[in-house]
Amino acid sequence: MLTEAINRCQQRINQHLSTIFDAIPENEPRLKAAMRYGVLLGGKRVRPFLVYSVGEMLGLKTEQLDDCAAAIECIHAYSLIHDDLPAMDNDELRRGQPTVHVAFNEATAILAGDALQTLAFELISQHDSGFSASQQLHMVQVLAKASGYLGMCGGQALDLAATDHEIPLAELTRLHRLKTGALISCAVELAVIAADIADTEKRQLMIYADAIGLAFQVQDDILDIIGSTEELGKPQGSDTRANKSTYPRLLGLEGAKATAEKLLQEALSAIGNLPYNSRLIAEFARYIIERRV
Repeated sequence: MLTEAINRCQQRINQHLSTIFDAIPENEPRLKAAMRYGVLLGGKRVRPFLVYSVGEMLGLKTEQLDDCAAAIECIHAYSLIHDDLPAMDNDELRRGQPTVHVAFNEATAILAGDALQTLAFELISQHDSGFSASQQLHMVQVLAKASGYLGMCGGQALDLAATDHEIPLAELTRLHRLKTGALISCAVELAVIAADIADTEKRQLMIYADAIGLAFQVQDDILDIIGSTEELGKPQGSDTRANKSTYPRLLGLEGAKATAEKLLQEALSAIGNLPYNSRLIAEFARYIIERRV
C-alpha cells in the first residue's frame, strides 16, 4: 500500500512540475534548464508525499494539493542545489547524477536555486488556487518561516558552524529540527491549512510531523555510515569525511537507531486517536526509519 502510494505521488508531482516548467517562457533557456534539472533530478519526494497523504486523509482532493506539493519541492530542490555548492558542502553527486553546479556552472546553480525559491511562493499565491486569501497568506507565512532564518537556512548555518566541533545533543537536535525537520513539518502544515481542521487535531498532526522530521535526519545520519554510494546516490561517508556533527558520532550507531525508534513511537502515538484513517501516514513514519535511501 505504501509503496504504491509513494510511486503515485512521485509520478504525480513529477508530471505537475513538468507541466509547470512547460508553461514557463524561454526567456533564459540555460537558467530554466538548470531549474528543471535540479527539481526533476529524482528523489523520494517525501515532502510532496506528506502534502498529498495528509491532505487526502483530511478530505481534500488530490488536485487541490498539487501546487502546495510543487511549492515545497521547489524549496527543497533549491536548498539542495545551494547545499551542493563548493562554498557549502562541495558535493559533485546528487541522486547518482552530477550536481547542478557541475552539470551547468556555479553561477547558474546559484540563480537556479534563487529562482526555484521564488517560484514556490508564486505557486501558492495564485489567484485561482481554490483557497481563501487568509489560507494562502497563512501558507506563505509558514513556508517562508520553515525555509528561512527560523527554519532550514538557520539550521544549515548551525550545521556549518558545528563542522569540526563536537556539540551537545540538545544543540544537535535543534540544528536538525531546523535544517531538515522544519520543511517536513511545513509539508504537513500546508495540508492542515488547506483542510482547515480543528486546532486540537492540528496539534497532534504537528507533533507527528516534528517527530518524523527529526527521525528522517537521524536515519540519514545512520545511512551515511551503513549505506552504499549506489544506494544513497551520493558518496557514502561524506558526513564523516567532512567531520559533520551527527547522531551516530555523538550517540554511537546503536544509540542513533534507538533515537530513531523513539521518535517513531512519538509520531505513532500522536496520530493514534485522530478521527481519520491515519494508516498510510503511520506506515510512512515507519518507512522513515527503515529506508535504505
